[in-house]
Amino acid sequence: MKTMGRREFLKTVVISTGVYSMTGGCLAQQGARIKKRPNILWIMAEDQAKHHLRLYGSDGIATPNIEAMAKDGVVFDHAFCNAPVCSVARSTLITGCYAPRMGTQYHRRLKSVPMPDGLRMFPAYLRDAGYYTTNSTKRDYNCEQAKDVWDKGNAKPDAWRNRPTRNTPFFHVRTTTTTHESKLHFKITDVGSQLKNDPADMKIRPIHPDTDLMRYTYARHKDRCLDVDNETGQIIKMLKDDGVLEDTFIFYFGDNGGCLAGSKGYVFETGLHVPLIVRIPENFKHLCQQKRGGRVSGFVSFVDFSATVLNLAGVKIPALIDGKPFMGPGVKLSHVNKSDQAFGYADRFDELYYRSRTLRKGNFKYIRNYDPFLPYGLKCNYRYIMHAFQQWHGLYQQGKLNPAQAKFFEAKTPEELYDIAADPYETKNLANDPKFAKKLQELRGGLKKIVTDLPDLGILPENVFIEEAASNPIAFGQKNKARIKKYIDIADLMVLPYKEAEPKIKKAFASEDTLDRYWAATVCASFGDEARGLIEIASQLTKDRNLLVRCRAAQFLGMIKAIDPQPVFKQALKESSSGAETLLILNDVVHLRDGGFGYDFNFSLNDVKTQGRQVKRRLKYLNWS
Repeated sequence: MKTMGRREFLKTVVISTGVYSMTGGCLAQQGARIKKRPNILWIMAEDQAKHHLRLYGSDGIATPNIEAMAKDGVVFDHAFCNAPVCSVARSTLITGCYAPRMGTQYHRRLKSVPMPDGLRMFPAYLRDAGYYTTNSTKRDYNCEQAKDVWDKGNAKPDAWRNRPTRNTPFFHVRTTTTTHESKLHFKITDVGSQLKNDPADMKIRPIHPDTDLMRYTYARHKDRCLDVDNETGQIIKMLKDDGVLEDTFIFYFGDNGGCLAGSKGYVFETGLHVPLIVRIPENFKHLCQQKRGGRVSGFVSFVDFSATVLNLAGVKIPALIDGKPFMGPGVKLSHVNKSDQAFGYADRFDELYYRSRTLRKGNFKYIRNYDPFLPYGLKCNYRYIMHAFQQWHGLYQQGKLNPAQAKFFEAKTPEELYDIAADPYETKNLANDPKFAKKLQELRGGLKKIVTDLPDLGILPENVFIEEAASNPIAFGQKNKARIKKYIDIADLMVLPYKEAEPKIKKAFASEDTLDRYWAATVCASFGDEARGLIEIASQLTKDRNLLVRCRAAQFLGMIKAIDPQPVFKQALKESSSGAETLLILNDVVHLRDGGFGYDFNFSLNDVKTQGRQVKRRLKYLNWS
């Protein structure tokens, strides 16, 4: 048989029977026959946590159209976005790979990384199988996008209607910005204006102060959730009008966690736990063990979504994908319900660095903070546009918050452990509670295995990642697995008792490997005053040949008031020729200036050699002229 191009094939082969097969864009062996494939449509609501919907609890809002979807489909009780911000979460979705394994964990990217050798963004495989793939409209991936991914990448909301024939199966992604964080960047004079939801009825989370502004912000966001529900109803109506509703799997989910203060951009459940409702079409319900109208208790994550879509479409899942399908042929519901853990990650959000990894297993959540002296609430310009966020921080500065409300703005601990069933908003850290020592050890070990097995490239400062690993991150990780494990082991000294850690810190300080010294200094900063015995050694490192080592040592010494760190940082900013390195240095400058240590950092733009988009965000906040 003569080989045809994909478009020629679709125009000339009679697909109305629904009987065809494609491999690599060409007609498969003559006589090969498969059943008609389902359509698949994603509705991604930006910045929506599961906590916002009544389907997940009484604090959420009623969403009639989404709830109707649930009656004809399944609700996933434990769906996680892996990363609490859009570009990293989307990179996980489109690749099916954990972001720290392939170097896509930074939001916004300073350098786009290549797809792993032998792996394509998953819609490309659907196109090979004859699907019409469209995206409306966000494509903010942190990896390079090939031309074979979308038939239409910047498409209209109903782009599936433009497929070559009425019987061509389609995969369509619809991202709605209606619930985006920016919708809460209202004018302060808007407070008190008419809303559909009454601010007086809002149940305020224990981490937030109960103020009129906070209540108005909650109610305004719930209004936007109603708007998205209406949009969802409109999309379902279009599918019904087109006669394809019962041929189409519809996934409704948040693109990351919610946008109320302290959610998006942070590794709490409100940033990672998203709603997921999948409507199962009548004509393809035989593909799934899940029954319409049911709920799934097992854990699923964004890393699993690509494998699930490919499985539903009858397309082979590439071996390089990290995720596993949770619906479709061959997937047992009992097996999905046994899945009880999810991995999460955070590295940089715009100009804000904080490195954390999470492991949710059953009802328990473990957070490993790799630079715990940095508070979650360290300044991030975009987050702080929200008036409620500003007020929350202002009340902290005035000493008007209770411990649960103030915790966000104070230094973290290396480890956090929460019982989510008893403490859904993560206010009571159980990591130092002897009653939970066994659970802490279990989750600490579980997370350690994940980050070493990947291996997790987030252990490298971003400038080192760009210089050494960004051209082929996965190959670099495999080649340097032992080296990366060594850095992880040094970083993990901060979870030990100080007396046990001290000799190992000294050994790392004496290493010729720059990152050994960097992580040793970071561990010292995590111990703070306990590490005063290392002042002399750390003081020597403020003259280190590596700028990050100098600054991290100066940060430790500045935090315990052993030296004035400002001259060290000023000289480093004058020397740094890397945007990522400069940004890391400025992150620590903001911490030392804003953290109550008494340093004013009265520098100027002339003191900063290298500037870029994210560096300029920091400089704008620091108000250096």
